Amino acid sequence: MPLKIPRQRARDPETPGVRGIVRVDARTKNLTKRLRPGEIAVIDHQDIDKVSAEALLACRPAAVVNASPSISGRYPNLGPEILVEAGIPLIDNVGRDVMHDLHEGQQVRIEGDEVWLGDEVVAKGQAFDTELVHSSMEEARAGLAVQLEAFAANTMEFLRRERELLLDGVGVPDIRTQLEGRHALIVVRGYHYKEDLKTLRSYIREYRPVLIGVDGGADALIEEGLRPDLIVGDMDSVSDAALRSGAEIVVHAYRDGNAPGLERVRRLGVEPVVFPATGTSEDVAMLLADDKGATLIVAVGTHATLVEFLDKGRSGMASTFLTRLRVGGKLVDAKGVSRLYRSRISNLTLIFMLLVGLSALFAALWSTTGGRAFLQVLGARWDDLWSFVVGIVT
Repeated sequence: MPLKIPRQRARDPETPGVRGIVRVDARTKNLTKRLRPGEIAVIDHQDIDKVSAEALLACRPAAVVNASPSISGRYPNLGPEILVEAGIPLIDNVGRDVMHDLHEGQQVRIEGDEVWLGDEVVAKGQAFDTELVHSSMEEARAGLAVQLEAFAANTMEFLRRERELLLDGVGVPDIRTQLEGRHALIVVRGYHYKEDLKTLRSYIREYRPVLIGVDGGADALIEEGLRPDLIVGDMDSVSDAALRSGAEIVVHAYRDGNAPGLERVRRLGVEPVVFPATGTSEDVAMLLADDKGATLIVAVGTHATLVEFLDKGRSGMASTFLTRLRVGGKLVDAKGVSRLYRSRISNLTLIFMLLVGLSALFAALWSTTGGRAFLQVLGARWDDLWSFVVGIVT
């Protein structure tokens, strides 16, 4: 538990430390939307995962202050190591009072493991370094057996709740977007999604898959100059611009029919389709593409390995695992496509074919009297043009 400390007077107003304006939000993904370079992020995020750490890192903050334990020991989460190795100070487990003691826009200073507001210490935690992160991760790995047991229990619970959906597709709504016989590209703002989208440029251009953005994945497609055909999610991290882009909207609702994102979409003048299901929006997108007849599902930024499932957290692991089993051989991760896929006709082949064609045309013209005369006139015209250009230049 964080230690409550008495407020103290600063020893020296000029004491060295990291200074910056604070941005405060309990939800990391909301904070990163407004965090600017050089500012200090104040979050309440137990077990910082890789995706959240990379989102913070992209904002280039001066420091990160976490009200909760960044590594609780439940499993070896990847986020703190990313921040520390990038040289961003991480002050851990300062206590949740900091979420109320600090307000958006205040100027603070971080010295060691203390957070100063003016001449008072408002929070004190533990300053992470590489050695501490590595030792904490080793301890967390010892708890993997417990996490795997919890994973197995969650898997059985999810299967019990959603067996009709998983086995027979019961409850999948009708949509306008045609997926029958086409490839589907599902984009989640997850692991290496930007790099994967860039590597798939040729594949997208040639096969023209149905582009499905999962929440913020729709904005990721738009940032790459692509227009999503379908947006699936609870609509908590997608922009209004993406929702107005003309894509069909599928709002992920809870099993009881409650859909927090429904009202937001309707306020924008868009009437969405509602898909009630347990699990994550990522799972809903895969089940929808599979049920509607997609011949291949390419996943960008989704969770594929055991480490990624654990980093996602226990509550979301089981549904994604079972959904991948349900989709089966249709599902290909983006990295696999980029490694195996090659454009059917390379640029070098096109250039070679062009040269061969021009050579054949030249030979055909030269074989006839009229063709030779044409080529001679063309050569004379070229000489005149070249002499004119040289005369202008000199």
